[in-house]
Amino acid sequence: MFSQRSAHDPQKNRIALALERAAPLYDLTESNPTRTALPYAHAALAQALDNAAVRGYAPDPHGLPEARAAVAARYAERGLHVSPEQITLASGTSEAYGYLFKLLCDPGDEVLVPEPSYPLFADLCRLESVRPRPYPLHYDGEWHIGLSELHSAINARTRAIMLVSPNNPTGSYLKRAELTALEELGLPLISDEVFADYALRPDPARVHSALESRRALVFALDGLSKQCALPQWKIAWICASGPATQLAAARTRLELIADTYLSVATPTQLALPRLFELSRPVRAAIQTRLARNLGALRTALRAQHAVTLLDVEGGFYATLRVPAVQTEEQWVLQLLAHDSVYVQPGYFFDFPSEAYLVLSLLTPEHAFDEGVRRLLERVASQLR
Repeated sequence: MFSQRSAHDPQKNRIALALERAAPLYDLTESNPTRTALPYAHAALAQALDNAAVRGYAPDPHGLPEARAAVAARYAERGLHVSPEQITLASGTSEAYGYLFKLLCDPGDEVLVPEPSYPLFADLCRLESVRPRPYPLHYDGEWHIGLSELHSAINARTRAIMLVSPNNPTGSYLKRAELTALEELGLPLISDEVFADYALRPDPARVHSALESRRALVFALDGLSKQCALPQWKIAWICASGPATQLAAARTRLELIADTYLSVATPTQLALPRLFELSRPVRAAIQTRLARNLGALRTALRAQHAVTLLDVEGGFYATLRVPAVQTEEQWVLQLLAHDSVYVQPGYFFDFPSEAYLVLSLLTPEHAFDEGVRRLLERVASQLR
């Protein structure tokens, strides 16, 4: 009766069951900005919707011109000059991925997906009848794309290479040398850049965006969820660039796809210029907290040698390597049961080996400090 692509195992894992039994006092996985005590201008946000133009409905498949102009202006602030005609709005990056899979793939085609990375990709691919084929991110003191393995994963059904810059959860950015190597492969690049504003240190080797490519067909994704810390306002965008003929064909087909859904609400589109303006203090507060928590984590780790912080360049997350004296799941369950601390296991993000724990640097400061203290004490007690 039902499709194979909608099939899933409804059985809850041991971590989910443990969370149902008792909510942790110190949730070090919290990455929903609306739950992390940020300085939102709530009254001004509400007023941003007070626009007489919302009484009418005159949709544009790619998004209202004034909304796309606001997105182009935001790119210009980051030193990236794009035109509003390169931009297509969607209700979120998940929908944007759906648009791009429809644009590039037939059922059974493949896209190359980084590992470790965001665990939602498998579901997004399956629901579009697309097969994700992994390629590795290697770590040798810093993260880099396994280019030889990526090249070996390409076959006749490969339709695109997916990138996340900075990656979730590794925090690693795409580098210029990597972008140059990827351009040589002749495949479209889908670059998820929702955390791009949150660099934790400068690096002249990194690209600001895959849109810097001059040879590849590139689709860069971003949105309000992270850039303005407003996931509930539901606007994301695809910015396309590349060779003129390919770009024109992609735009024409994207127009058909977007016109079929017309999912982005008019009030949010009209409010977009004001939302960008109101988000500046929130974005600054996030940047301050990320840097502060990363510094506090590094300080806490200096007093011991059993737990290692993997290099992190940006984004919301930090990854710890912990002793593999037990599985990641056992570490997580033990921290929940004995310390009321919740962290995510590396296998949630397809880390290839044990044992890694992933923490959100967006966690409010007091909870972060106490949660880290308890985590390190738990590791020390386990090794005694």
